[in-house]
Amino acid sequence: MEWKLFADLAEHAGDRHVAVDAEPGETVGDALDDLLADRPALADRVLEDGELRSQINVLRNGKDVRSQEDGLETELEDGDELALFPPVSGG
Repeated sequence: MEWKLFADLAEHAGDRHVAVDAEPGETVGDALDDLLADRPALADRVLEDGELRSQINVLRNGKDVRSQEDGLETELEDGDELALFPPVSGG
């Protein structure tokens, strides 16, 4: 699996695309844990007290897993695209 990271999240991770060892049948949360395991700056940016910050958007195949699927417990399937977005603001 591969994560696509946007804006400052890519800066904290050191790249816009990061491969992780998550396999189909594991969860989005497992893939997120793998992404954050050796990236403390990114973990500090997306987690608060060990939980995903509410303003961080986690997408699986373009859909927000927290509002349209089973949250971080959403099971991965072969070919899934994962993305992590910081809060979006504008005027």
